[in-house]
Amino acid sequence: MDNNPAPDASPAAVRLTDVRRLHRDAAGRDVAALAGVGLAVRAGTFVAVMGPSGSGKSTLLHCAAGLDRPTSGSVEVGGTELTGLSERRLTLLRRDRIGFVFQAFNLLPSLTAAQNVALPLRLAGRKPSRTEVRDALARVGLADRFRHRPGELSGGQQQRVALARALVSRPAVLFGDEPTGALDTGTSRQVLHLLRGLVDREGQTTVMVTHDPVAASYADRVVFLVDGLVASELRSPGAAGVAERMAVLESTMSRASGAGVNA
Repeated sequence: MDNNPAPDASPAAVRLTDVRRLHRDAAGRDVAALAGVGLAVRAGTFVAVMGPSGSGKSTLLHCAAGLDRPTSGSVEVGGTELTGLSERRLTLLRRDRIGFVFQAFNLLPSLTAAQNVALPLRLAGRKPSRTEVRDALARVGLADRFRHRPGELSGGQQQRVALARALVSRPAVLFGDEPTGALDTGTSRQVLHLLRGLVDREGQTTVMVTHDPVAASYADRVVFLVDGLVASELRSPGAAGVAERMAVLESTMSRASGAGVNA
């Protein structure tokens, strides 16, 4: 396997070049969460990111979305280099061009679905129109739930409201950190079908971290991380192939860890 495939040269919605992210451990030592990642995501495609626990998946996603700054390397979204931006300009870029969906829905329980969706625009100083809010809810199949509060919605409906909130600004890239991790199997599939449809119908570039091979099979491409590096990838993935690749990676890591202990 190629330890770290180089990004391709085609235009990309997201591009990471030699991205490193160091964290300080409890003993005061620098530990590399990302050890020089190169990754390009073409516009209008759906990419899933997988890897064993501690492989750097969420760190990669947060750096790519501008939620965390890499220690070194380059991150571009839509051709804009993020790593040199001031905090204010980075905040504006995230607001206007990036959508993010978390495993926890992060909805405000006292607000209706429409008010939750409108919240990012209001925080940005915009008065959202009723049409754009309802259009965002319609895109996720909840046009008739705009007056409902989170407690009146199922888990899947709450995640779809969170998705509408991420989509209301028409972002260039939608990022998801385990967006179906808190859902049951049937509801998870509904949300994944919706994500797939946004890519196919609207060309919505989507990058999702997941631990679920079935979820990853909805993507056009699965990128596997190991020890903060891109270890391999699968295109047009099937759930069985993804699960097999993950088993190989985890077995390889387990053997390497055992060899280190016995050395």
